Amino acid sequence: MKIQLALDRLTIQEAINIAKKAEASIDWIEVGTSLIKEFGMESIYEIKNAFPHKYVVADIKTIDNAKYEFGICYQAGADIATVMGVSSQATLHTCYDITQKWDKMAMIDLLNTTQETQQKLAIYNKAVFCHHLSKDEQEIGGKSSRSYTNLRAPFFDRAKVAVAGGVNLETMSSLSLLTPDVVIIGSSITKAKDIEKAAAAFKNKIEDKGVVK
Repeated sequence: MKIQLALDRLTIQEAINIAKKAEASIDWIEVGTSLIKEFGMESIYEIKNAFPHKYVVADIKTIDNAKYEFGICYQAGADIATVMGVSSQATLHTCYDITQKWDKMAMIDLLNTTQETQQKLAIYNKAVFCHHLSKDEQEIGGKSSRSYTNLRAPFFDRAKVAVAGGVNLETMSSLSLLTPDVVIIGSSITKAKDIEKAAAAFKNKIEDKGVVK
């Protein structure tokens, strides 16, 4: 199980500083949607430049204009870019084609998708599928990452699966039952008093549970 550190609502330099403190315990670094919206492709470029040996995920949440958006993310240094699963088939196909041409990866965000839609998405078998509990669902809807318990659908058994949204040490045990390939962690690390220690605690939790992939 890989740890993806989500960097949101920060300056680029703040994001780099936090990632450096967590670096030893994380695998992938996510340039969050808020960084991309505020600072553009510079945020991806600077973070990839600071961490050339880490996978960098551009959480651009493409829903249209796929060729352009995925292209500029990859040009800026991203290894993975995200597309919304509720996008049109034309958008999804385009994203998938671009990843193949660039020899990169796509992450399909399953936010607000139905099981019927998810089953159709399973054809993109080289993508990472992200079960995502949104920020608004957490803050306004009162949902927690315990909602993930029954999320893994049978048609994703052979695909890479990620989980995101409200992940903390308390919910890691239930998440590990899903055996996700990637667990995406944001404020539980980025807002911790001791970032290095917080990141290490997640890594140790994964290793202690014997769910390392």
